[in-house]
Amino acid sequence: MTEHDQLPLPDYDHLPVEGLISRIRTLDATGLQTLLDYEKAHADRLQVVLAMQNRLESLHQGAQPSGGDPAAAAADDPVPASTGSKVSEATTGPAMNPPSQGDPTNPAQPRSTG
Repeated sequence: MTEHDQLPLPDYDHLPVEGLISRIRTLDATGLQTLLDYEKAHADRLQVVLAMQNRLESLHQGAQPSGGDPAAAAADDPVPASTGSKVSEATTGPAMNPPSQGDPTNPAQPRSTG
């Protein structure tokens, strides 16, 4: 059985289905069969299996891989978290007065007079 790190598409398990379906077009029949076997043994997603089977059939009928690098970043790749915070003095909310916990000088809570 093929190990995850030997698959022809890096981070295969983390690719969205739409991106995966477009990337399989870059693979030859051997690479696609490897992925199909891995998919069936692991997630076995019907949409992915059908797309791979259809593409494999097309390759056997003479279709050619579309070219390109299946490992290249694509528009549908997950966006990595940015570093740093976008919080600044300009984006912080107003200062909040904490609950008084019985402090009669705290103006955040009205006091009844009476």
